[in-house]
Amino acid sequence: MKKQIFKVLANLNRIILPSMAKRHVDMSKAKKWQMAIIGWRYFITKNSLD
Repeated sequence: MKKQIFKVLANLNRIILPSMAKRHVDMSKAKKWQMAIIGWRYFITKNSLD
């Protein structure tokens, strides 16, 4: 059940949130809101995988 919720959230992240890699955002120069998006996407992706 928990893994299914994270898989749905991962799909929503892919559709809604921007990809920072495609925008060539430098991690050392990223703004706080960009770091928050990166962290959120990482957390959801990590929990949706086996």
